[in-house]
Amino acid sequence: MSRFRPASVPTFALLLAGLVALSRPAAAQQQYLSPPDTTEVSDERLLELYDGLRVADVSDGMDLVGLRNVGLMDPRIQSLWKDFEKLNHQFHGIALTVRYVPHDRVVSNPMPPDSFKQWKGRWYDEVSPEPFAEKIDPGSVVVIDASGDGAVEEVPVYLNPKKRGRGIRPGRNMLESVNRPIEVGGALVQPGDVIVADGDGVIVVPREHAVEVARHACEVLEGDKAARRRLYERLGRPLDQTVRPGEETDEGDEP
Repeated sequence: MSRFRPASVPTFALLLAGLVALSRPAAAQQQYLSPPDTTEVSDERLLELYDGLRVADVSDGMDLVGLRNVGLMDPRIQSLWKDFEKLNHQFHGIALTVRYVPHDRVVSNPMPPDSFKQWKGRWYDEVSPEPFAEKIDPGSVVVIDASGDGAVEEVPVYLNPKKRGRGIRPGRNMLESVNRPIEVGGALVQPGDVIVADGDGVIVVPREHAVEVARHACEVLEGDKAARRRLYERLGRPLDQTVRPGEETDEGDEP
């Protein structure tokens, strides 16, 4: 059975939801950040509002509500591939957060092959499992924090290519939490936040501001399309999906 591999050692960050604490009882943990309220507006409504919006539009929308220099991940976190025909590298979704940390376990090295297989299976099951998999819903984006480095995964995967994982997780990291606040690419990501990714990178929209940001971002998008459409018409260039009203566009297409 193939296994999901959210990086070995500090490398990988994805989106996720749930909570698994492996070190201390929950009662001993002091939580200072409250999770976003997910009852005011549904995930389905947010997915609809952000359909077709670009990172550039959303960034402008964030500025308009006072969230300047908030949410943009390090530009080194980028798509591993880009589709310049249908723009399938773009996506938006609801954050599902996961955090992996370096391990502090004593590991025998080397060990006989049969012992290694048993040890590896136990590590995957007990130390570095994937409990978030059963929580993934349509529209979820798994965001994984692996000791400060990160990536955002839907399809395609967004990460820092120089920090991609090498090797298996056993003997390298442990699951610390699911559906808790994490940091990926210098941005705070809370479960339930909105994630938008395209050729410009990845941006995180705090859920409590997501509706207002989407309204402003939509106005920015439609204004940009209209201006570029007039330029297309003046040049006699056929209209494409980047300028037709109501269709998705991408920052990488210029007239």
